[in-house]
Amino acid sequence: MAHGVMEVSDTNFELEVLQADQPVLVDFWAPWCGPCRAIAPVVEELAGTFGGRVKFAKCNVDDNPVTPGKYGIRAIPTLMVFKEGLVVEQVTGMVAKSKLEEAINKALA
Repeated sequence: MAHGVMEVSDTNFELEVLQADQPVLVDFWAPWCGPCRAIAPVVEELAGTFGGRVKFAKCNVDDNPVTPGKYGIRAIPTLMVFKEGLVVEQVTGMVAKSKLEEAINKALA
């Protein structure tokens, strides 16, 4: 099975992210956000690298206002790593791939 990035919404966030049996990296983004579009291929690449050990998801903040509000997201892109239902890492803005790898590796440790 190919490991890709799934879409999560206010409706399925709890099931797909909070109840997941492995760490989940969630990319909070919007279609009009340039840095969000720039970081998307990096997230896809990481999904290929860490797929099977980490789940990758993206949440469109325009279509799903409840979840980002719950986590206090004020700027996008914001990438959060959830483990056992809790935020264990958070990265905001367009960052280097290595910074995201570091956050993922911490969650896997």
